Amino acid sequence: MSTPEYANAFWVTRPAQGELRPEPLPAVAADEVRVRTLYSGISRGTESLVFNGHVPESEYFRMQAPFQAGEFPAPVKYGYCSVGRVEQGPSALLDKTVFCLFPHQDHYVVPASAVLEVPTHVPAERAVLAANMETAINGVWDAEPMLGERICVIGAGVVGTLVAYLCAQIPGVNVRLVDINPERRQLAEQLGVAFCAPEEVTHDQDCVIHASGHAAGLRQALAVVGNEGRIIEMSWFGEGEVALPLGGAFHSQRLTLKASQVGQLPAKLSPRWDYTRRLRLALSLLVDDRLEALISGESDFAQLPTLAPWLFGRGSAELCHRLRYPL
Repeated sequence: MSTPEYANAFWVTRPAQGELRPEPLPAVAADEVRVRTLYSGISRGTESLVFNGHVPESEYFRMQAPFQAGEFPAPVKYGYCSVGRVEQGPSALLDKTVFCLFPHQDHYVVPASAVLEVPTHVPAERAVLAANMETAINGVWDAEPMLGERICVIGAGVVGTLVAYLCAQIPGVNVRLVDINPERRQLAEQLGVAFCAPEEVTHDQDCVIHASGHAAGLRQALAVVGNEGRIIEMSWFGEGEVALPLGGAFHSQRLTLKASQVGQLPAKLSPRWDYTRRLRLALSLLVDDRLEALISGESDFAQLPTLAPWLFGRGSAELCHRLRYPL
């Protein structure tokens, strides 16, 4: 097998515009691997903000992806859902299918410690959901669902749906996935999760997990959670500002609003957990064939520059869009 000298990578060249750029592949050191990408997944929420130039300047440093190149707002190479085959590297990883938090690129060289082998019972195609599952795991950890609780998850995107899916597997927990799009009902049913429209949400919820990315969803969370209840905010609004009615129930009912962000592990887990252990858990949870319902579309990597304005546009209803790479 010949060793490629160049890789093709997707770059956001300016807000709302991107292109494929060739870049030289470095030589592989003893502690590195060269990966040929099979699939990558688009994490639409965060990547839409990046593609459209909506990352706040205050977050430029914290928002950097592990193998990002360039700087915000542009030009920047960004992404973190890559699945590939190791073509060169340590014998223990050679020819293995691996997951890496790498941008959209057809070949790349990274430290061997940066890749994690995909379990044999998890298809490579589905492993692109690993980063989203990792975010959902962190959200569930932060929400701390308890036996018998009433929980609603507002926002049936990939992360919100995965959070509801995980919570629904806890005995006795009554979970409702909430979305303004009635077509999400079928998705919820495929994953064994109860669905309801916003107007159907019952009040006095023990916990509300907000993942819609819209201020209206967060306002509803404040309205339906019960006394001393907790709201877990998983959305990231970028440069947007959100107006909230904090003078009413939030104050009088002693509600708790807590941010959940995958970049940090919950403090109480830090003594025993690290990012590798969490990612390994995320990959193992992708064994369920029903999760394939979260892949709403697939296209060739070469089409990404043309498709990007639509994929990252406000009108897109895509869940996880999967990119396939040439063999």
